[in-house]
Amino acid sequence: MARNGINQRELDKWAKGLVKEANKSLERAARRNPSRVPVQFETTPTGSGAPNGEAIESSAHLARLLLWLDAYAQQHPGRYIDVTRFVEEHELTDDASVLALQLEQRGLANLARAWGDAVPHVQLTDEGRVAVHALKNRQKDRAARLRHTMNAFLRWLYDTAGDQVPTNPALFLATPGSYFAGADVSGADLHQALAYLTENGLIEPIDTDPSTVAITPRGVSCALAGGSVQDDINQPTPSDNGPVFHIATNNGNIAANSTGFTQNAVTQTGFDPAQILAAVNLLQQLAPSLTPNAGEQQVLLTQVQELQAAATVPAPDRGLVRRVAGGVISTIRGLAHSPDVQRLALEAVEQGIQGL
Repeated sequence: MARNGINQRELDKWAKGLVKEANKSLERAARRNPSRVPVQFETTPTGSGAPNGEAIESSAHLARLLLWLDAYAQQHPGRYIDVTRFVEEHELTDDASVLALQLEQRGLANLARAWGDAVPHVQLTDEGRVAVHALKNRQKDRAARLRHTMNAFLRWLYDTAGDQVPTNPALFLATPGSYFAGADVSGADLHQALAYLTENGLIEPIDTDPSTVAITPRGVSCALAGGSVQDDINQPTPSDNGPVFHIATNNGNIAANSTGFTQNAVTQTGFDPAQILAAVNLLQQLAPSLTPNAGEQQVLLTQVQELQAAATVPAPDRGLVRRVAGGVISTIRGLAHSPDVQRLALEAVEQGIQGL
């Protein structure tokens, strides 16, 4: 079963419909403006650009350039080709010289420097041809393709609307992250990624026309951690060593700068204001341990009071509770006086909003 009482069939139907609407949105955008949407960053599983140690499959432009060079080499063996042609054909904003240098640094292409730095002519090396063969095989790896799609989409959503603003997922399909190993991410891949991210509480569907999605506080935490979606979902359970705090029933003070603790919380199937109140109570106790600065404490306590108020009205607005809780989480992340207490506070808030 998915979160919020949505079963897997309903979740699958929603994701398929969202992808269908996304494709229609792209087609309408293409008719209005035939040029490809300019992209100003590359999305990778860790959110970085394309350092030397990054897998070539995750760098959309370099992977596509390799495949393009291979197709040219098959028709013109032994000849150099100007990378500027690739940039122009694909309507990219990248510097052709930089792309050529990145391939050279990886040993995948030779750069004809004698022709001048302003004219980046390259030729695939033997390593480059091997890399092309590996890319074509990698494109067939369904699991790797899905992992990439989930990681790239979540990071793109955070970069685009990290404040939980509803966003049309179709826009993702116009970014470098929508390529894997130089090939387009399919509609089936995107629909599976959206369903998986929703089922695990990293994004949530928004009832708009057309349908949109928003990143959740857990999704924000995953993006900020810099790891993959699987890293977040498969986090090990806390160690049994050290004291155990049961947040749902805790009424005592937590020692400052504590280490080696385990936090347990009761998991609810729906929204339970009592869990929010338990988190509020704990944060009020932890404020002095989170920061010695009186001003920072007051900011946090004010947000905590807002969270309490949002959760205790007769008919709580779940969207409002999520937004206020997201602000509390952001504030706590900026308080690094005691990392252990900070982690405990974050887990308390995240547990409190799990049922949303």
